[in-house]
Amino acid sequence: MKDTRPLLLRSHTDFPRLRRRRTRILQVNLGYLCNLSCVHCHVNAGPTRTELMSREMVDQVIAVLDQGEVRVLDLTGGAPEMNPHFRDLVRAARARGVTVIDRCNLTIVLEPGYEDLPAFLAEQGVQIVASLPCYLEDNVNQQRGKGVYQGSIEAIRRLNAAGYGDSEALPLDLVYNPVGAHLPPPQAALEADYKRELGERFGVRFNHLLTITNMPISRFGAVLLAQDRFNDYMQLLRDSHNDANLDAVMCRDTLSVDYRGYLYDCDFNQMLDLPQGGGERHPHLKELLAADKDGEGIYVADHCFGCTAGAGSSCGGALE
Repeated sequence: MKDTRPLLLRSHTDFPRLRRRRTRILQVNLGYLCNLSCVHCHVNAGPTRTELMSREMVDQVIAVLDQGEVRVLDLTGGAPEMNPHFRDLVRAARARGVTVIDRCNLTIVLEPGYEDLPAFLAEQGVQIVASLPCYLEDNVNQQRGKGVYQGSIEAIRRLNAAGYGDSEALPLDLVYNPVGAHLPPPQAALEADYKRELGERFGVRFNHLLTITNMPISRFGAVLLAQDRFNDYMQLLRDSHNDANLDAVMCRDTLSVDYRGYLYDCDFNQMLDLPQGGGERHPHLKELLAADKDGEGIYVADHCFGCTAGAGSSCGGALE
């Protein structure tokens, strides 16, 4: 697979310099194992990946939560639920009053051994952010694989039955990614389209739609290179840069942790192996037991224009 990393880092970036604030959100990648292999996946997750966070490292995450500074634990992957320590980590975080977000691909709840997942997540009061890159079947199957759309609808039904999507007490938010090399449309208008189409056709419910710009890295970056569209897409991101989004980009108060415990300024930097703070060494999770990263510089490169383009993009959707 072609790698965009040399192109993104080949010269000094003109993306504005940023500094971190107090860490409020810890986004933990529990491993790259997944039951799907999506075209837009920026972590190259799939069924053959073997990288998983160990029990020792999960305990390190819990030790950081014990300090009481982090108020949100954002669990991602792969399919984070496939890590054998996922449920123990969720229980530990909730027992400490920490909000837990599960970045779910929906279809995992249909896999053998995961049928009780909706009930477990509801019991623990976990917030679900679930990928459904379009409300049209052909587009979803094109990005995520044949049959994934119908499986996703069935999964939403099961989550609705567990209480998700009807109130803010058990929020179910869906995530839209563009199919091709363009920016997401306005989030509010697209959310209305999703709710109308999914409600009228299938009777399923969700709380909010989050629009996320595709990053020119990993699997999507390789597709851009194969189609000779990488330079055009990067120019689109640059031309659409909006300074007003700089204050709200997720790297200001979120720390990304890989399955080994190493720290990054964001999930995308993790996939590019750009250490938190921009130094030569990789800072480790255990350092948070001594001091926060407040005030440190953020490692920026050309792909960062993906977070500030247009209405902006973060793991929480549009910034505007």
